[in-house]
Amino acid sequence: MSGDPDATVLAVDDEPDLAELYRVYLDPAYDVRIATGGEGALDAMDESVDVVLLDRRMPDMSGHEVLEEIRGEGYDARVAMLTAVEPDVDIVEMPFDDYKTKPVTKEDLLTLVEVLLHRAAFDERSQEFFALASKKAALEAAGTTGSEEYEELVERMESVRLEVDDTLDHLSARDAFVEVPGEVP
Repeated sequence: MSGDPDATVLAVDDEPDLAELYRVYLDPAYDVRIATGGEGALDAMDESVDVVLLDRRMPDMSGHEVLEEIRGEGYDARVAMLTAVEPDVDIVEMPFDDYKTKPVTKEDLLTLVEVLLHRAAFDERSQEFFALASKKAALEAAGTTGSEEYEELVERMESVRLEVDDTLDHLSARDAFVEVPGEVP
């Protein structure tokens, strides 16, 4: 993975060694900032941050509180919760883009950032679909599928998928796939 040296990643974890490890993993490919708490994350956050990797459980502010502040300030960064906390139905309404349970490998982290940067180019409804799909997958992996919240999530995801499909149906194949990487002419 080559990364995008112009992309800025903010890695937030209350374990300083882990935050530094994320910097080591990502630094060759991206401009990386680290923070070891919620207040530090908000201080490091600005319009130039493209991706936030956010721990969910921190002593000064929870990842959820930091996420709410980031969204409340209108920042358009893609946010992944990167946490040891197994997901539960409480994640359904949280405005993040992806959810990964620690530990993660260097390859996992690089792939996650690359995917989030790629998704940032999509329209809002497509981004919403991928965020919902990530929540659905996290809940399924944790075995938390027998709730009303999960069923509502599945319904919302299907509704958004139909909207995205409808939008794509209105584009011609030439318009939709002008440049597909790796395609042979």
